[in-house]
Amino acid sequence: MKTQVAIVGGGPGGTASAMFLRELGIQSVIIEKETFPRYRIGESMTGECGAIVRELGLEDRMLKDKHPIKRGLTVYGAGAKNSWFVPVMARTEDGKLVEEFTWQVRRSKFDQMLLEEAIARGAELVQGQATEVLTNGNGGVRGVRVRMADGGMQDIKAEVVLDCSGMATFLANHGVTGPKYRGNYDRQIAIFSQVVGAIRDEGPHRDDTLILYRRKNHWSWFIPLDEEVVSVGVVVPAAYFAEKKESKRDFLVRELHDLNPELKRRIPEVKLVEEVRSVVNYSYQVRQFAGPGFICIGDAHRFVDPVFSFGLYVTMKEAQFAAQAVKDYLEGGNRDQPNPFAQHIKLVEDGYDAVEDVVDAFWEHPLAFAAFTHVRYRDEVIDMLSGRVYGMDEPPRVLKAMRKLLKRDRSMDDGISRPLGSSYTPAA
Repeated sequence: MKTQVAIVGGGPGGTASAMFLRELGIQSVIIEKETFPRYRIGESMTGECGAIVRELGLEDRMLKDKHPIKRGLTVYGAGAKNSWFVPVMARTEDGKLVEEFTWQVRRSKFDQMLLEEAIARGAELVQGQATEVLTNGNGGVRGVRVRMADGGMQDIKAEVVLDCSGMATFLANHGVTGPKYRGNYDRQIAIFSQVVGAIRDEGPHRDDTLILYRRKNHWSWFIPLDEEVVSVGVVVPAAYFAEKKESKRDFLVRELHDLNPELKRRIPEVKLVEEVRSVVNYSYQVRQFAGPGFICIGDAHRFVDPVFSFGLYVTMKEAQFAAQAVKDYLEGGNRDQPNPFAQHIKLVEDGYDAVEDVVDAFWEHPLAFAAFTHVRYRDEVIDMLSGRVYGMDEPPRVLKAMRKLLKRDRSMDDGISRPLGSSYTPAA
């Protein structure tokens, strides 16, 4: 089989890529091993993620499917002694902040909708698992080998391969990219499920995201998924979980009452309606994640602590950027350069660096972060947490202030993000 673009993974990164490519007149094949619907976490959208959904023409579908409306997020401090709220707001063409809303999504339902929409718009779905990378003699990628659902093998030849495999990091695991290394948060574990009977606020903020904090790198999320069900999860140091010597279920149930008084108030009785699952060592970064004939998107090359729900947004925004980069590549752009996607790498890394710095500032300097949010840089914090972190000519004042607190220098000449706080620094 031949196609212009082969997409490994049928999640939001893959399906958004297919739809944005189609808008540019580019053919794609989505390779997906799982049968949808299937379970995933990462259920909260930033404001700018909602903007991408609207740009794809899906707002009416989102409203018809009755995904909960998110108008902001509230962070509760240790002991529920203080809290602060950040609204979802958009920027008008003349730069004014205006009220907006985004969505919470049950990923099984949302991801299936995106896949169906991508196929309806012209993408082809191949049900199977990508097992090998096809390369040319010069090290460039020219396609993938797929084990089909019936057990047979098929080569899909493509001018570009987009790795949208998420935490499976398909191309990195096959040695196509640069090295993969663990980040600041690699000694943590996330344990999560869903509950019914939780107490929500009354009024328009009923379905907002709640973040409940106990201590550094020890927190919980509370994300409404429908009228009855709330996604809940606890993120803790792996050593803390190990020393408790509890099952995942018992650990989660206890933590939902011990972590923060506000969380206990909202979940007076823990009624689980979903299997208790976990993810460990989830923070990592891949160097040189794009090159001749390939681009890794979203979690396929980088992921940090999910405290502010950037995951869906980063994946879908990178898909949009990648579609334009692929178009330029297919038209011959930068083919004579050592890395034809160097500009794309810099754009993406600069944005993700800003995300990482916001997260790190929250954990390392929570009091200063609260002051920035309430007093000094309120509008800029709203921008950051909405996801307006890409293509900045100059870092905003709040980001400069955060980097000063972190004693972090992001200046670079080669456009490659440096591993900060990692357990090791790989060779260039």
